[in-house]
Amino acid sequence: MTPKSILVFFLLFFVQFIFANENPSETNNFIFKGRIEKTSEKSGFLISSAASVTFSYKGTSTDYYLSTNDSFEHDNYFVLEVDGQYKGRFIVKSGNAQKFSVESNDNKIHVVTIYKATEAANGTVFFDGTKTKNIVSTSIQTKRKIEFIGDSITCGMGNDLSIPCHTNHWFDQHNAYLAYGPVLSRKLNVDFLLSSISGNGMYRNWNSENNEETVLPDVYDNLYQKKDSSKPFPTDFQPDLVSICLGTNDLSDGDGTKQRLPFNKEKYISNYINFIKNIYKRYPNTRVVLLNSPMVSGEKNILLVSCLKEVIAAFKDDKIHKPIGLLEFNEMKPKGCDYHPDAEDHKVIAAQMEDYFKKLLNE
Repeated sequence: MTPKSILVFFLLFFVQFIFANENPSETNNFIFKGRIEKTSEKSGFLISSAASVTFSYKGTSTDYYLSTNDSFEHDNYFVLEVDGQYKGRFIVKSGNAQKFSVESNDNKIHVVTIYKATEAANGTVFFDGTKTKNIVSTSIQTKRKIEFIGDSITCGMGNDLSIPCHTNHWFDQHNAYLAYGPVLSRKLNVDFLLSSISGNGMYRNWNSENNEETVLPDVYDNLYQKKDSSKPFPTDFQPDLVSICLGTNDLSDGDGTKQRLPFNKEKYISNYINFIKNIYKRYPNTRVVLLNSPMVSGEKNILLVSCLKEVIAAFKDDKIHKPIGLLEFNEMKPKGCDYHPDAEDHKVIAAQMEDYFKKLLNE
């Protein structure tokens, strides 16, 4: 090789290197996101709300296999998105793997994403790949990242009224794809991850005093959001922003039958501060944003916001991280099941968050 050709080679290599780093992307046949546990290159468990797998095919159709087999017998739900378009929510019956198909009108490359519509408490949806030969590599541009931490609102509980409320299972109206976090993320063109558990709070849950059940901070570091800590939640997803919406259940009056102690402001604030410290330990370069609740109003909302402001004040001397943000929602009368926001309400919530989150991402 002549000196001139060597120079040309290195120039080309340098240009490709610069281009690759200015346009980082992930390329694979199957790309898993969210709280997931992969079992092979093409298979894995979708654990948390809106956990997903993306793949591409060339042609007019392809198939994929899903199952829901856990320690308890149950059905589950998933959402199908094709070429960025929502195609609906579908059920996965308990038992053996079910074959599902995707069809198109042309012979082009199509991008398919399967999202888990339900939450970790509803068991896993197992994606077992596809048997067709027309799968092609998917390249997904690296984006900014947001993690949404919360309770049933963040999960999308009660928001999909395609099945009437109280028809059968308590999770029949779950649709994490239509929850405010994913809706906002699609608006901002960012990657997202949901770490949310229905009924959970910062120091106590909807109908317990944290002497019987765990609260979200107790199990946050566990992949499956359960007491079992044998499988830790990895830190490979490093969010630019962490959004926390916990307090609805701490302030709840419970079912009115079980004993419910008065709200413990000091305990709530103390647990919140320690939880944020844990977030900073996991994600040293992230920025934290606190949300009040679209399900809390009146005197309770005043109390909640005052608590959040005290939490923020505890970090006033923190010179390492960017200032903690606070977003207060407009008062809402939720139209979903059991006083939860429905899909339209979630759009309203996301719209209230959009400008503020965009500003924080650009700072």
